[in-house]
Amino acid sequence: MVIFTAQTLVFMQLIIYYNEKPIYLTNTLSENLIILSQQSDVVFFDNQKISKLNFVNKIQPNNIAAAIILGNNFTAIKKEFFGLFTNIAAAGGVVINEQKEILFIYRRGKWDLPKGKLEEGENLETCAAREIEEETGISNLTPKRKIGETYHIYEENDEHILKTSHWYYFTTASHQKTTAQVEEDITEVKWVKTQAIKEPMANTYSSIKTIMTTFFDAP
Repeated sequence: MVIFTAQTLVFMQLIIYYNEKPIYLTNTLSENLIILSQQSDVVFFDNQKISKLNFVNKIQPNNIAAAIILGNNFTAIKKEFFGLFTNIAAAGGVVINEQKEILFIYRRGKWDLPKGKLEEGENLETCAAREIEEETGISNLTPKRKIGETYHIYEENDEHILKTSHWYYFTTASHQKTTAQVEEDITEVKWVKTQAIKEPMANTYSSIKTIMTTFFDAP
């Protein structure tokens, strides 16, 4: 989520992905969003109540590239929008070994980062570490910091689900053997050198690009 202040006004913006299409929740229009809102392939909701059926029907067509949802009260529009969907939480991580390589998984035709759903009674950092170990076989993870969150909507059993994924940075030793969790459709686990990061980034999800950008931009 982006938060920035001008004098006494706090501008807030959140990006949610729906079938790789960005949905911008915001309480103001930046210069870029003003330009985007004027494009014919962008759906613009301006301070109006949204139903799930109306939203889905407008964002689904192939000729639609993005959506902007503008509301004066950011907290209210976020609560309203999230309330349209079944909400679940997940956690995962960016793992770096002693050779400064980053851990990636290959699942369903795309490169991804290990992550999974939060279990009852589990905290998010523990969930991230557990999912990394289950999906890749890598253990002895040392948590460093939280990176941020990403959001995406998907359909499962005729139900629209909004998943909030919480991302953490971990380090680990480099001599461990990787094991792909095939029952989760993971066919490869790979350590990627930072200078070769463009390869997986060319075939991954927008949310993964977002969290990797956040990770590398952190001080």
